[in-house]
Order: sequence, then structure tokens, then C-alpha cells
Amino acid sequence: MHAVLINDDKSLTWREVPDPVRKEGEVLIDIRAAGLNRADLLQREGNYPPPPGWPEWMGLEVAGVVSAAGSDSRWRSGDRVCALLGGGGYAEQVAVPDGMVLPIPEGLDFVEAAAIPEAFATSYLNLCIEGGLQVGDTVFIQAGASGLGMAAIQLAKHRAAKVITTVGSEAKAEFVRSLGADVVIDRRREEIATVLARHPVDIALDCVAGPHLGPCLKTMAPGGRWIVIATLGGTQSDLDMRDFFRRGVTLIGSTLRSRSSAMKVEILARLETELWPAFVSGAIKLKIHATVPMPCAATAHDMLQASQNLGKVILTRE
Repeated sequence: MHAVLINDDKSLTWREVPDPVRKEGEVLIDIRAAGLNRADLLQREGNYPPPPGWPEWMGLEVAGVVSAAGSDSRWRSGDRVCALLGGGGYAEQVAVPDGMVLPIPEGLDFVEAAAIPEAFATSYLNLCIEGGLQVGDTVFIQAGASGLGMAAIQLAKHRAAKVITTVGSEAKAEFVRSLGADVVIDRRREEIATVLARHPVDIALDCVAGPHLGPCLKTMAPGGRWIVIATLGGTQSDLDMRDFFRRGVTLIGSTLRSRSSAMKVEILARLETELWPAFVSGAIKLKIHATVPMPCAATAHDMLQASQNLGKVILTRE
């Protein structure tokens, strides 16, 4: 088969690699579409290697057709599925543990389904499990127009939360409002901490961190949970520890990719139970910014690197 490999100079190439071999408890998927994530950009730079046992090439979520499965598997050849991966999605095939595979919600195509596993599993892990999201909570989500932001905003609204999010353009502001965001912060014109002080948050999903983290923590509601999943804005910030302790704020560092397969299986099972009806009804929508042929993955990476996307960018094989 073919996969997108990273060359020594960080360029990408579509070339032949060994076919995956299905192990006991795994299914083999013929990939039709793969979702892009910022973790892919980090991996391309050599900063985010895949967990042991997964392919070396990028790709954390796919949709496709089952080509082989065990006799005791839930899945059969020909099933239309999407899957969460530790890596290996930028390819023609991938072998995946049974429990990390989900049916494509009725009415969705492969492109839409490829936008689900990583973004919604990350949102569910951090908002619902780490953050303990409850009805009526106020949630702050950085980069609301990203693929992850698209998922997190809609998951929070599905749980009847108030959502505050950041954007960098009027087009992105309009986009996040269409997803249900209640308060939109234009980070070019407004101080994030100043706005958050007027809307104390219970949970924050932060992919930016950097210098803004300390001032923003001071605005949280007592007992708030600030969850950092990436440091796109930098790795350093000054914290007022006296205020931090006094209000009982919790600062959490979290990544989905490093979690055990058992934890990922649990998250996906919860997603299927809670969100699949919302996908089918259209209450939660998969917003696709662009589709790019898989051999042209570098073009898709450029879109993410430039933060051009409103929603997900998807690689396709058809």
C-alpha cells in the first residue's frame, strides 16, 4: 500500500510501505478519508512521535470500510466505520483495535465521519471526564473555529453549557456563532482576561496557554478547572499561586494520544451512546473546511499552519 511519509527535510511524500497485518482483536480498514489535526504538524516536525505499536506516519482519525475482522468481532467485511488511531491514518489501510472503531452515523459520508473520532474524543475526555462538565456550566474554548473548537463548542452546547470562545477574524466569529457560541472574543482587539472577568468560567479547554494563561486563571470561578492540551501560544506564564490556592482552581495538563487503549475505548463507547443520535438528527454538525487528496497532504498542512480553516480539513482517497 501507499502512505504519506516524512522526509529528512520535513517535506511529505506519497510512497509504498508494507501492508498492515491484522492482529487478534483488530480490524483492517480500507481508508477513504482521514482527518487532519495540529498534532500531525507537531509529528511532522519530530515533536510528537506515535505511541509504540502504531505506524510511523501521521493520522489520528479515519473513515472507511472494514476489509477484515475476527470471527468474534462486532465488525464484518463491508461495514462503514470511523476510527480513532494512535497513528497511521495517512495511508490506504490501517489495522485498529476493535474497540477504537465506531459505526458511521446514519446519513453521514466518509468525509464527515473522518472529522469525528479525534476531535470529539478529545473534547469529551477534557470537558466531560477531566472537567466534569455539568448542565449550566460556563465553558471557555480557545480557537473556536478550529476542528477541535467545532467539536468542543457543540459538545458543550449539547450539555446545555454557556460557551465563550476566541477567534481571529470576523468570518471565524460568524462561524462559531453558527455553532452556538454565546460570547465570542476577538483576540486581535480584546484582552481575553478582561472579557473572562465578566464571565467567570468553570471549565477552560486551552490549546494556546502562553503568557495569557496566568491572567486568565485569575478570572476563573471558584473551583474552576483549566485544562491545557497544547501550548501554541508558548510554554511560559506567570501564575499568582496565592490566588490559585485561595479559589481552589485546578490546572490540568492533558493529551488524548498518551491515554491507554482501554481509556480510549471507554471514551468512544460514551460518544456513540451520547452523540450518535445528535449526529443522525443534525443537532451536531460536522463542518468541513476543505478536502484534499491524500497524496497532496502538504497542501492541507499549509491550511492548518496558516490557521485558515473553519472546521476540519480532510484528506481523501476518492
